[in-house]
Amino acid sequence: MRAAAAAIAAALALSACASQSGDPGAGDGTGSPAASGGAIRVAETNAFTSFNTSHANTNLDINSKIVGLTRSGFTYIDPELNLVHDDSFGTMEKISDSPLTVKYTIKDGVNWSDGNPVDKGDMLLQWAILSGHFDAPGEDAKPKFFQYAGSTDGLNLTAKPTFENDRTMTLVYSEPYVDWEIAFDMNLGTAAQPAHVVAKRAGLADEAALVSLLESATPAQANEQLAAVAKVWGEDFTTKTLPSDPEMYLSNGPMIVSQMEQDQSVTLKRNEAYTGNRAAKVDEITVRFIGDAAAQIAALRNGEVDVIAPQATTDTVEQVKGLQGVNVLEGSQLAYDHVDLSFDSDVFKDANVRKAFMMTIPRQQIVDRLIKPMYPQAEVVNSQLYLPSEGEAYTKAVEANGSAPYHDVNIEEAKKLLAGKTPTVRILYNNGNPIRVDAYSMIAQSASQAGFRVQDMGSADWSQKLGDGTYDASLFGWVNPGVGNAGIPQLYSSTGGGNYGKYRSAEVDALAKSLLTEIDPAKVDDIKRQIDKHLWDDGFGATLFQSPGIVGVSDQVGGLDVYMPNQTGVWWNFWEWTVKS
Repeated sequence: MRAAAAAIAAALALSACASQSGDPGAGDGTGSPAASGGAIRVAETNAFTSFNTSHANTNLDINSKIVGLTRSGFTYIDPELNLVHDDSFGTMEKISDSPLTVKYTIKDGVNWSDGNPVDKGDMLLQWAILSGHFDAPGEDAKPKFFQYAGSTDGLNLTAKPTFENDRTMTLVYSEPYVDWEIAFDMNLGTAAQPAHVVAKRAGLADEAALVSLLESATPAQANEQLAAVAKVWGEDFTTKTLPSDPEMYLSNGPMIVSQMEQDQSVTLKRNEAYTGNRAAKVDEITVRFIGDAAAQIAALRNGEVDVIAPQATTDTVEQVKGLQGVNVLEGSQLAYDHVDLSFDSDVFKDANVRKAFMMTIPRQQIVDRLIKPMYPQAEVVNSQLYLPSEGEAYTKAVEANGSAPYHDVNIEEAKKLLAGKTPTVRILYNNGNPIRVDAYSMIAQSASQAGFRVQDMGSADWSQKLGDGTYDASLFGWVNPGVGNAGIPQLYSSTGGGNYGKYRSAEVDALAKSLLTEIDPAKVDDIKRQIDKHLWDDGFGATLFQSPGIVGVSDQVGGLDVYMPNQTGVWWNFWEWTVKS
């Protein structure tokens, strides 16, 4: 599914959603000692579509996971949600607070798998994409070059980079920026594409010509060469089969793609050219795409895969826990389901209609019926910006955010707000996801009692329809990386890449912008609480529940014994996985 925010470490991504039918470590201390070599097979819900993880049309969670195996960067995130620096790739150093100045140095010997260095062209192209530097300001202004899925807030505060040499880049910010450590990177959801390949395919002489173009181009002005570069970046890396040209799937990370079967699997082998500290211990990893949760469980039971992370439902949790020879990891995901309303739809342009619809959403019933049977401590999420697992910060937000009128269904008040109207509401959701199918049915039944006419827009291609204007409300999930605040402007600012409902608020725009330059943690929380209140007051939509997670791991796999709650999932330490002898 499209993940309009996996693009940066601090952004959010569309959460994976399985259908259902029928029924860093050194091992977990069981079985024989871990050994290097061998192959591991992992089941994932969604099918791979592109080597570009940052474009608005291809920023899928599965793309980020697979391409992430082939990339290195300055940092990665551990299960405690700490930012870990990978000095074997390079270093970042804050050399001044006023103005905020950060130096990035890629280590000598870090190369693409074709032998070309990861250097100035790669960093400069990545900065141009993540900063939106060359785009005209304003939501509808032209030109817009790179259709970046995340938010450019943060790096848009930087001047054009300067370079001491081909591997050392310095960024100077015009204002303080609290998330400077995760603003720029070359891996995770922002997997950098090789600049020398982009340059050649865009008709430029070489990478040096691309560097010259990026250094000389004028922001907010039409530029045919830059448009060609953006087109190549946005389109050429999209594929479901193994490209005939190896340049289209180069690696600078621990693994490199070796085989692809369309909509079935991607196989990666150890990248022998990789020289960093995260060298893979296994020879091969195959990712099989199995959308059906029951089929994932059966594949693990039958020894056809070694790792699964199916959507947690009462049935899947029970079945995974009942498997023999399987270690089970459980936890709360940094993910939540929600209903967003489309502000550009005729029906929800009226604030009273928005609020009336929100009053009909049976949030507690959804949690009680669908989530609590497998996760008894589950509760309704009553904040747009905080999750219950965040403790006191969540409690304080809920006390002040104005969500109280929507805590319980209120059909009579909804009828008063509708004043005799019977609006038609088209609801988009994934009709292959059992929890969302049931949640939709419960919402539709409740809303009809107030006079709404609900139209079922369930679709297997729901993620491709987000923001296309063919629906009035959408039911889906976001998953959070657990670090930084860049996901807030991404989802709620007028120009945010994940603002599919076209919500517009000058107040929220200003608050979201100030959030990224505020360095006082207490003031950051105050700003977030203000944004939260605006969203509830404006009828942005209704949050539902924090998603439980479950992972099943064959006891023949070592090194995978810690639950990762963020969007990286099981892949957070893939280089440490082993096959037990």
